[in-house]
Amino acid sequence: MEQTTLRDIAEKLNISITTVSKALKGYKDVSPKTRKKVLEIAESLNYKPNSFAVNLRTKESRIIGVIIPDVVHHFFSTVVNGIIELAEKKGYLVIVLQSNESYELEKKQIDLLIDKRVDGIIISLANKTDDFRHLLEVIDRKIPLVMFDKIAKVVPCSKVVIDDRKAAYIATSHLLKNGCKRIAHFRGTLIPQNAIDRFLGYKQALKDYNIPYDPSIVYECPAVDFEDGIRNAEKLLQDHTDIDGLFTGADQVAVGAIKVFNEKGIKMPQDIALMGFSNWFVSSAITPTLSTVDQPGFKMGKKAFKLLLKELNAGKQKTAIKHKTVVLPTALITRDSTNNTII
Repeated sequence: MEQTTLRDIAEKLNISITTVSKALKGYKDVSPKTRKKVLEIAESLNYKPNSFAVNLRTKESRIIGVIIPDVVHHFFSTVVNGIIELAEKKGYLVIVLQSNESYELEKKQIDLLIDKRVDGIIISLANKTDDFRHLLEVIDRKIPLVMFDKIAKVVPCSKVVIDDRKAAYIATSHLLKNGCKRIAHFRGTLIPQNAIDRFLGYKQALKDYNIPYDPSIVYECPAVDFEDGIRNAEKLLQDHTDIDGLFTGADQVAVGAIKVFNEKGIKMPQDIALMGFSNWFVSSAITPTLSTVDQPGFKMGKKAFKLLLKELNAGKQKTAIKHKTVVLPTALITRDSTNNTII
């Protein structure tokens, strides 16, 4: 079935296309009687405005692009939900792309979104992204850019983050307050800022509690996933027999470690107290339930879109865009994998 056009309505009423267009837009120089007839015919013919033509006139696509490292990751899915909830209310379509933690794919996706003439881009960087020229090109083209979670401090744009260093410090301190003396850390890769900050928070907590830092009990997680947790937990038990605490940079990693500890008969928290990060929904469903840091993904998504919308509106009004970094609060969630009663 062909789409109804302004010409179809005009021919039905024997009036000009211009009059039909003005009537649909509520122009005052069209009489109420004519406008009523136009609206009635438009409804009966199921007329839908040509969004492409409208976008050409307004120079807006009403589309925003979102690039995340991993679609199935609980944290990123909640961020996307927050973005979409507000975007739909404001009449924006959201294109969600997954970089698979690949810098090269991330670059291609940025080029794709530019070609699609999106109004703005929200992104959490891939673990392997260490060159930011593709993001600077977005800024040079005056396309509003907002980064969240995994960010680059050197890129001049708005950002939504948590205080990863502080959150990791509090998580590690919880283990220390419960009497742990030898705490291992399963960290992210060496590039993402959030992995760096969580490692630094862990390290600072050890220092403040007069616990010597030992790099041999810090293990890197290339994918920051369940399999990383399994592999590193098995290696940890082979390499060290004196570990009494473990802080992981993500709950998925911690769940992998729990699987190994359960299979090996390692009791938690009696033998090893375990702390995760992000408050993945599985964390409260496994045995033992996982103590973790609650990372507000949904709020982060909503805030990222609000910042982007503010910059989009500033661009329309041709006013100066002021970049802003928003730091959202986190919360320590204590469960069975650590002693809930602090010594």
